[in-house]
Amino acid sequence: MKKETIRIDSLSTGYRLKREVRVVARNINASIHSGELTCLLGANGAGKSTLLRTLAAFQPPIDGSIRIMGRNINEFSDKELSKAIGVVLTEKVDIRNMSVEDLVGLGRSPYTGFWGILDDTDRQVVRDALAMVKIEMLKDRMTDTLSDGERQKVMIAKVLAQQTPIIFLDEPTAFLDYPSKVEIMQLLHSLSRNENKTVFLSTHDLELALQIADKIWLMDKEKGVVIGTPEDLSYDGSLSSFFNRRGIVFDVGNGLFRIDNECSRSVCLTGNRKLFPLVRKALQRNGISTLTESTGCTDIEVNVSESDTGLEFTVKRDGKPDMNVSGINGLLESVQ
Repeated sequence: MKKETIRIDSLSTGYRLKREVRVVARNINASIHSGELTCLLGANGAGKSTLLRTLAAFQPPIDGSIRIMGRNINEFSDKELSKAIGVVLTEKVDIRNMSVEDLVGLGRSPYTGFWGILDDTDRQVVRDALAMVKIEMLKDRMTDTLSDGERQKVMIAKVLAQQTPIIFLDEPTAFLDYPSKVEIMQLLHSLSRNENKTVFLSTHDLELALQIADKIWLMDKEKGVVIGTPEDLSYDGSLSSFFNRRGIVFDVGNGLFRIDNECSRSVCLTGNRKLFPLVRKALQRNGISTLTESTGCTDIEVNVSESDTGLEFTVKRDGKPDMNVSGINGLLESVQ
């Protein structure tokens, strides 16, 4: 069952310097719930990392309050916080002469006392954390031999071994290739669902966040923070306005951004409609917009179909014989 685990009231974040207070973000009011993956999006310099560090109690707020599971964050001791909040930062961990299992075992430090000796219960928690992230086979590897993706999974396993209800992550997919980015985001979404964790992360992977997050926080220096589901923020125009740049268009239909290529010509598409998005993408990249029979046709009509050998097109022009071509490259040559 989803519960409010974090409550933010009139929060301002920033830095207290010797002669001034530098405010990064003002008057944030929001809540974060268990069982949800929440993604914080915004341009460089918007204050995402500062907000994350403030929520994790790494730095004090300038103003306002943060409540963790009903208690003001200032009321927590360091040990209590380490049992409530787990944090994975962007910085690469450079640890040598330590196995993956030992590194994940460091997540048990809030429970093991001064000497950090793991008992049977602690070792089982470590094994369970490795299993949840599906990296049991890495347990005996030395940490300095890991790839970036493997290292990130190990750090997530370490936080899971910490057994905190709340997990904060700063750019968890930085430095990863695309398949690894997807895998990490799917893992975090699964953990929020299956383990009822509160997972809150900052990211620049906009399209991934829009496809997998339960809630989106849009952060901007001028506009503040806007919060909602990806679909609500798509429909009400928030995403379009936050990332309004020349050459970028937000497609409300599929809830994703695309490059807005300037088009000087247009063609009409008919035939197999399920193939239209693929064909439209290729044509728009080459400066050709597309219409359909329902929106009105031009003097060039392209009938789209598929065969056992691939995509097939019939190109019809006024006053010219029909032309049959195969493949996207053939289509582009025939209409240019």
